[in-house]
Amino acid sequence: MTHGTLNSTAALVTEYPWPKLAGLKVLDLACGSGRNGFWFLAQGCEVTFIDQDLSAMASLKHDKAQLWQWNLEDGSAPPLPIEAFDIVLVFNYLHRPLFSQIAASIKPNGLIVYETFTWQQAEIGHPRNPDFLLMEHELQSVFANWQSLHYFEGRLSDPVSGAQSLKAQLIARKPSQ
Repeated sequence: MTHGTLNSTAALVTEYPWPKLAGLKVLDLACGSGRNGFWFLAQGCEVTFIDQDLSAMASLKHDKAQLWQWNLEDGSAPPLPIEAFDIVLVFNYLHRPLFSQIAASIKPNGLIVYETFTWQQAEIGHPRNPDFLLMEHELQSVFANWQSLHYFEGRLSDPVSGAQSLKAQLIARKPSQ
């Protein structure tokens, strides 16, 4: 992947037909450079960025942005707030013990936007550790009682670099209760 690719907003975000977004509360979980959260910030959303290393975003000064430097895997982070977010973004990150916290952090009728690598990725590149790779239809299973608005599982090609990856994508709406 090129540096530009790493800093560009994911196609899943830019190509989805979003309703009015201004004023919504968004969590960009394991945000890295914040590329996807920045897109929502530009749409007028309030965005909380969480990552164990926020140094790439140290210069961010925006009244609708919060930076939480949390290690989500070592037990030191507090639990995610309950029903606090309209949209939760998770890209290229998988820590299965967080699934229930992620679901609980989304408001009723809110959305999960999840894209990460499947088990097949190990056949063509990194990551290879099964702890970081979804099993077949795993995202559908985890969010089975949610309304699926978009689901894809298969090969993706980066439009800039041409790099291939095997991923699952899910956009789903949380039940109203």
